[in-house]
Amino acid sequence: MKVVLSLVVALLAGAPTLTLTGDKGLVIPAADIKAQTEQLIPLAKPTGSTGPILATYGNLSLMLSVRTANGVGELHQHFDDLMIVEQGSATLITGGSLIDPKPGANGEIRGTGVQGGVSRTLAAGDVAIVPAGLPHQLLIPPGTVYSSLVGKIKEP
Repeated sequence: MKVVLSLVVALLAGAPTLTLTGDKGLVIPAADIKAQTEQLIPLAKPTGSTGPILATYGNLSLMLSVRTANGVGELHQHFDDLMIVEQGSATLITGGSLIDPKPGANGEIRGTGVQGGVSRTLAAGDVAIVPAGLPHQLLIPPGTVYSSLVGKIKEP
């Protein structure tokens, strides 16, 4: 209970990541995720996205991603993405190749988009898995808000 309460306070206060230890597990109530999402929407509008890390444990980081505009093309060399859509809809493009790729820190490669991939529509309740090494991009319909929980799972 203490870990959950600490996380709720941290979420609502915008505090840094909570690092979990031991085997007590964690539950984040849906109402807390919704409240945090509502607070993040105004922060996402100027840049198109925001995504604080909610918790880390071992090779897993859990973030809350809020988007109001298209994302860039991405390829994570060392991380799988597990996306659980909370709100809105988006088109997820996977595969193909990055347009104008630029290497970044920690094996991250970003481009202006993805070409030649497969497009799938995501909506609230959907789950998507993007393995390390797979180019991907999220396209957000204009004027909408898309939010998801994203588990970043570091490859061994």
